[in-house]
Amino acid sequence: MKKRLMAILIFTVFFGFHFLSIAQFTPEEIAEDAKWEEFLKTAEITGQRQLGGGEAVTAPWRLALEKDGIKRNALWKNPEGLQKGYLEGWKWEIAAYRLDRYLELNMVPPTVEREFQGKRGCCQLWVTADMDLRRKEREKVKTPSDKVYYWNNAIYLQRAFDNLIANEDRHSGTILLTKDWRMILIDHSRSFRTSKEFITELIYTEKHIEGPKIMRKLARAFVEKLKAMNFDLISKIVEPYLTKEEIEAVLIRRNLMLQEIARIIEKHGEDNVLY
Repeated sequence: MKKRLMAILIFTVFFGFHFLSIAQFTPEEIAEDAKWEEFLKTAEITGQRQLGGGEAVTAPWRLALEKDGIKRNALWKNPEGLQKGYLEGWKWEIAAYRLDRYLELNMVPPTVEREFQGKRGCCQLWVTADMDLRRKEREKVKTPSDKVYYWNNAIYLQRAFDNLIANEDRHSGTILLTKDWRMILIDHSRSFRTSKEFITELIYTEKHIEGPKIMRKLARAFVEKLKAMNFDLISKIVEPYLTKEEIEAVLIRRNLMLQEIARIIEKHGEDNVLY
């Protein structure tokens, strides 16, 4: 009996950690967040190119940055207000990054505020991915058999995150895949909605416009982080990038999420939903 329990413990620890390394930035990369945040804020701009047309709706800039011999690219943008029929905001990109780190999802690249051409905006570390989900679907690239479980769990976490921040613009072009099948999420300038439709219903449920898309499996630690949220905590995390109304909307959606998670658990059993 003791041997069996030990085997279960080893399996849980190993695969639990393995999930974290497959679905998100690695622990080694997360440990360098502060370094990259400082780099994004202070590195010299050695090159710049504005993206437009089919590359990006908000016409952001791709910046070449260099500091202390380190060279990396970054994406800078400053959309604010109604653009092409959608409410856009660069501050929401930073708030999304900070909440992602609080929740320990670690799917959003380091993102900070930086001035460029005399204007305030957000600056995000450029991630060189193997492909995006759009290409995966277009070319019918199969998920390796040993990555299917982790990839599916990452999708559930993506849905949970977008439910919380009310990201109405998640599409296959904003879900990046690394060579080892880790999921990276970009583009959150259409998030943190406060209108009625985003505080009465979640985006990802059985009622999703494309068919049922639920948060079928979630990490227990993630759910506990949700439960611990309150106004003061969120304010401290996202200050000064969300308004009082936007923070209150996050908490309303958090409550809706906990209700939805409870419903899924009741239907499938806690051990089949939380890991």
